[in-house]
Amino acid sequence: MERELVDYKELAEDCEALAPDGSEIRLLAETSRGSMVHCSLNPGEVSSPVAHRTVEEVWYFLEGTGQVWRRHKGEERVVNVTPGTSLSIPAGAHFQFKTISDHPLRFVIVTMPPWPGHDEAFSVAGYWPAVRHSPST
Repeated sequence: MERELVDYKELAEDCEALAPDGSEIRLLAETSRGSMVHCSLNPGEVSSPVAHRTVEEVWYFLEGTGQVWRRHKGEERVVNVTPGTSLSIPAGAHFQFKTISDHPLRFVIVTMPPWPGHDEAFSVAGYWPAVRHSPST
């Protein structure tokens, strides 16, 4: 399935999609080798635990305070994330994230290759019980 190249896009005010993990997604620019989105998780929320079949991601945190759990190749770790923190999600890694403050957790995700579609992510056993509220408007 061929997609139209999006080489310029301003951040949308409203959520444009829900990620398979339940976080709010706002689409940003993309190329044939990678895509970028803005991700948000509201206060008190915990994402659903998932893994990716083929893509890897790099996350850069902009706002809020949270924690990210990752398990990959026998190694498991929970890290605290704050503005200025970055991390990677290798293909096949199990991961989950949550907010731990009264402010939304907001971050930019670069996906390589570009996000192929909803079937890319699959559910896995998580570290925390998932908690989701209705999307913000």
